[in-house]
Order: sequence, then structure tokens, then C-alpha cells
Amino acid sequence: MPKTNTMTIRVPEELKERIESTAILQGVSINQFALYAFTKELSELENSKYFKRYLKEKRKNDIIDGFDEVMAKIKDRPVEDWDRK
Repeated sequence: MPKTNTMTIRVPEELKERIESTAILQGVSINQFALYAFTKELSELENSKYFKRYLKEKRKNDIIDGFDEVMAKIKDRPVEDWDRK
């Protein structure tokens, strides 16, 4: 098990209540929910930073052309009835 530390944070009362109610709805402890929320947000920030760096030198048309090239490799297949709406 990884080493853990205790961290105390101050949050407005309204946010605390929202965190508590969301944790209850998810069926997890406040600690588990906080770990999930922190991890998810950090991942999104890191991914955003990566893509901003990666796309910095790219032109919009080059990105769209690359996307179209990948999508063209997907074979056509019939759409199931349940997926038509």
C-alpha cells in the first residue's frame, strides 16, 4: 500500500455539504470521494497541458486532415435499429 499523508483543507460550508451529499449518493466515504475528485481533476489538467503543448505547433487544418485520415480507416457497417435515434 502506498504511503499516505493527512491533508487538511478549508472549504466553504456549502461546498462541504455538496461533497458530503455526493459521497453519500456515490456510496463512498468523503475521503474516497475527495481522492477520486482530486485524481480526476489533476489528470484532466495534466492531459490538457500535454495536448496544448502537442498541438501548439499544429495548424487547425492539419489536425482536421489527420482526424479525417484516421476516420477514413473505419469500415462502414450497418447501424443497429436500437442505435438509430
